[in-house]
Amino acid sequence: MYISRLVLDHYRSWSTCLLDLEPGVTILKGRNGLGKTNLVEAIEVLSTGTSHRVSSSLPLVERGQSKATVRARVQGDGESDDYELTIAAKGAKRGRINGGPSLYMRSLVGQVPCVTFSPEDQRMVSGEPSVRRAFLDQAGALLDPDYFRSRQDFAHIAQQRSTLLRQLLKQGDQGADQRSAILASLEIWTGQFIRAGLDLTRRRVDLVAALAEPFRALYADLAGPGQEASLDYAPSLDEITNQTVSEGSVEEAVSLHFQRIYPGEVARGTNLIGPQRDDLVFGLNGMPAREFASNGEMWTLALALRLALFKVIIQSKQIRPIVVLDDVFAQLDEARRSQILAFARDQDQVLITAAADGDIPSLDGARLVDVDSLKTDSSEQEQDEEIRKALADLTRNGSVRESGRS
Repeated sequence: MYISRLVLDHYRSWSTCLLDLEPGVTILKGRNGLGKTNLVEAIEVLSTGTSHRVSSSLPLVERGQSKATVRARVQGDGESDDYELTIAAKGAKRGRINGGPSLYMRSLVGQVPCVTFSPEDQRMVSGEPSVRRAFLDQAGALLDPDYFRSRQDFAHIAQQRSTLLRQLLKQGDQGADQRSAILASLEIWTGQFIRAGLDLTRRRVDLVAALAEPFRALYADLAGPGQEASLDYAPSLDEITNQTVSEGSVEEAVSLHFQRIYPGEVARGTNLIGPQRDDLVFGLNGMPAREFASNGEMWTLALALRLALFKVIIQSKQIRPIVVLDDVFAQLDEARRSQILAFARDQDQVLITAAADGDIPSLDGARLVDVDSLKTDSSEQEQDEEIRKALADLTRNGSVRESGRS
């Protein structure tokens, strides 16, 4: 599959953009600040519902605008489908397929699978747990049809429960009646929090289990003989990993644990355990990679994980995802450049961004797009659109007709 046309409206730095694409390798070249990463990020958001660069929708919308739109025409198996995503600066994302009815984002994610390699990938090993959870959320959205819904449900419930804990913290011992009402609500939300949290945790456990073996094999291929990597999920609700406990017993055990930590949660005004605090653990030759891996080894671990995701998508969906290589060649040494280029040559569509001539890989048949020229063309398109709107306004209020008479 491949995207043959990408259209953006008010997405980050692009007021408007129309980019026709082809299968194979396309290189988007332009100096930093022109918006080349924004182009490929828009595809990532259409694919997974989120961006690896930010945690909210607001930065994705052009400043001063209320919404952004991403449209993509996707070719595959002799058919063409149009996907449209509307990103509200405040509020939920909505989508359409082939001009049909408005859909929730959960109905759109995974329809156009995309795997992105970026300079931030090294942080998956060395960075905070939130970086690794973000990867899991994107991977889950691509592989599990219900993952995005599960993640949304949990996030909503966690926010509601956290709000109640903050209210208890602020109130202290004042207002016994109001405190009783908050405690009653908290009991209800805690039950929902446990059920939603266990559901999301189970999905992440299954996801990591699917990625772990291909990740291990790919790292061995990339790093050479004698190098062994591992991937494990570390849930804070670790009762879920106990296979001898029944479903009901797990919920009961977690509920009892919440009762024990309740004073600490109220004292801090936040949820102390749950999927929002889980982690993905990289191991290297039996040691924690975060503490012992070199920069080069961290890059290889991250590369192996992205390739593992790519491989599992093909196995589960029988579709080759679109590959985005966002400014990675400036970060990689020659050996890793060669490895990722060998991978790129065999894919249906690869989009590469590069700022300097020295970072542009040598690939036969690759198409080069000058983002500076694309930006100029987009500005002219925007000016033409403004002129057309102005003429339409003049026609509606009769100014054009009056001018023609004088």
